[in-house]
Amino acid sequence: MKKIIAIAALLALVLSLAVPAGAETPAVEKADFGLGYLNSTAHLLGFIAREEGYFEEEGLNVTLTQFSSASELATGLISGKLDVAFIGSVPILSFQSQGQDLTIFGGAMTNGHGYVIKPEYTEGLTEWDVSILKDRNVASVKNSVQDAELQILLRNAGIEIGEAEGQVHIIYFDSQKDAFNALQNGSIDAASVYSPYASLAKGLGYEIVYRCSEEEALKNQPCCRQVAPSAALTEYPNAYNAFERALIKAYKFSQEHQDESIRDIKQYIDIDEDYIRTEVYGGYGTSVPDPDKQGTVALKASIVELGYIQDYDIDPLYNTAVYDKALASLLAESPDDPVYQSLKEHFDQYE
Repeated sequence: MKKIIAIAALLALVLSLAVPAGAETPAVEKADFGLGYLNSTAHLLGFIAREEGYFEEEGLNVTLTQFSSASELATGLISGKLDVAFIGSVPILSFQSQGQDLTIFGGAMTNGHGYVIKPEYTEGLTEWDVSILKDRNVASVKNSVQDAELQILLRNAGIEIGEAEGQVHIIYFDSQKDAFNALQNGSIDAASVYSPYASLAKGLGYEIVYRCSEEEALKNQPCCRQVAPSAALTEYPNAYNAFERALIKAYKFSQEHQDESIRDIKQYIDIDEDYIRTEVYGGYGTSVPDPDKQGTVALKASIVELGYIQDYDIDPLYNTAVYDKALASLLAESPDDPVYQSLKEHFDQYE
């Protein structure tokens, strides 16, 4: 009997040493998770978390499914097919303003979009700006970050949208892929892009009109957000905490292991690795899990002013506590980690 007690005591000691002080490891209420994403390198946090085993490490079995548009992703959440989706900030703000009970609880990408144009329109020019789109047929996606950003730049430059001379002629498509493919059509001159379509277009000989990261009015623009059904965040708090911990670990990995991260991304976005490297590490966009509420609220004000959406109270549909708790638990385990410390500093400043 004493031998059994001694073994039990030794086992308890081993387990206590294996779990760092302050670490929280609550059992998840829901292990199977559906994550929806778009054909974008920007959604790398989900790819890395899956490929590097961080979801499994946190007790989750996450299935990743690619969708074509923000509307499809939102439908997946509403129908219960998805538990989390990476959705552009403008479309999710639009869905919320229309009464959809979907909550933002984290980030996925900042910047990373712009517009490209056929090379014949830049011949003889050494530089150009958004005014090059005057009198051009521009393929865009309604209710998208790229479209809202274009409208902001055109407004600031005093350029109108319409069919008259000197105006920009916008033709709307259902998805980014459709808008990009429209460049093959003789009637389309330019198109919106999000990562990695700018690099793909450049590789095909198109010119980049602008990248939003290079425009003063658009710098640090929050794009894709982590979104979940509001009720699910309340019903499964441990599961969403585990999900967020996995994404924060994935961010750390992306900052410390570029080559391995690129290989992980290529499993989901099968393009040339050089394009992935440019989009992810070229300084045009960043994939950070921080919910960045301040930036998103500022964007909301801009698109309300544009007439994109009706104003509404965003606070009940913006949950920063999930990220805060997940990051705090990882810092408790690794208090001196510089990546986690930098995330904490950013969160404290921009929550």
